[in-house]
Amino acid sequence: MADNIIEGFSLYKDKPLVRKDNVICYGDPNDKAILVLTVLTYKEVHGEQIPNDILIQVQSTDKNLPLVERSLKQGMKKGLFEALDYGASWLQNALQ
Repeated sequence: MADNIIEGFSLYKDKPLVRKDNVICYGDPNDKAILVLTVLTYKEVHGEQIPNDILIQVQSTDKNLPLVERSLKQGMKKGLFEALDYGASWLQNALQ
């Protein structure tokens, strides 16, 4: 378990992954961009609420930009796995 936790955060592909309510942030805030996943809808599967429609955004961490100009790329996916997989790829491209 200790291998998956650094400074109190869970990691995915060696980057912090944090969830607050319907928003999941992925990436290092010290990098030039992070990934923000927003769960818009849920579906019920075997009595559990599972994220369904996910808004994917790669956002600049530049504090000098207005909030409306921070989105570098965005899209929609069904399911958390697909959204995180696509988003992680987009983030990696944005950081290169």
